[in-house]
Amino acid sequence: MALKKINPDTNPQLGISLQASLLQIVGYRSLVAEVEKLRREPYDSENPEHEDMLMKLWKELRPDTPLTGRISKQWCEIGFQGSDPKTDFRGMGLLGLHNLLYFAEHDKATALQMLHDSLQPKHNEINKPEWEQKNIDKAIGYSFAIVGINITDLAYSLLVSGALKTHLYNVAPEMPSLLHFQQTFCYLMQEFHRFWIEEDPSDIMEFNRVRCKFHRRILRQLKNPDMALCPHFSASDLHLVNL
Repeated sequence: MALKKINPDTNPQLGISLQASLLQIVGYRSLVAEVEKLRREPYDSENPEHEDMLMKLWKELRPDTPLTGRISKQWCEIGFQGSDPKTDFRGMGLLGLHNLLYFAEHDKATALQMLHDSLQPKHNEINKPEWEQKNIDKAIGYSFAIVGINITDLAYSLLVSGALKTHLYNVAPEMPSLLHFQQTFCYLMQEFHRFWIEEDPSDIMEFNRVRCKFHRRILRQLKNPDMALCPHFSASDLHLVNL
């Protein structure tokens, strides 16, 4: 302000606005660094903290079903690809697990409903008893946990590209934090679920096409400088709004 010969006494609001803007810029950079650190940290089955988070995820999504063993095909029931979820975290590291657990803990009802929907046959051509006898891997839907890791990747790409600045600067008046990023992930999960149903793909092989189309839609929405996620977080109520 001194360089521009601006008198802070005659322009008090300008100084406050500049300070807030600087906090947001610094906060965004710090958030990118924090998210990147989590993404680069691999899941370690020898790390008790990592294992505890994974067990918590199971208990949140399958509260009435005990896990028979750490290595188990039961993991497929919540959308992992095989008997050991650690192999699915390779792309997004701990970031994927953090996001899935945050969603399951902070909007459990929505997460459970999405998991239930993802395991259902696409059409009513198969009755329920017949469907339940079939291998859960053959569900005509999507794998909940794998989609969560994919949506984590999408949220990460929006963040590092700067596309999320529009949203985060509007919802975080001071400094955006990991909490804001996780809330964004919850929103994207629910919106992708709706989008998947709207697109009515023939099978899971169309996942990449649907994901790319969804990504483009979010990018278009974020081009509006006033666009933000609903600031009062509840994943079951989140929607894009014009402030």
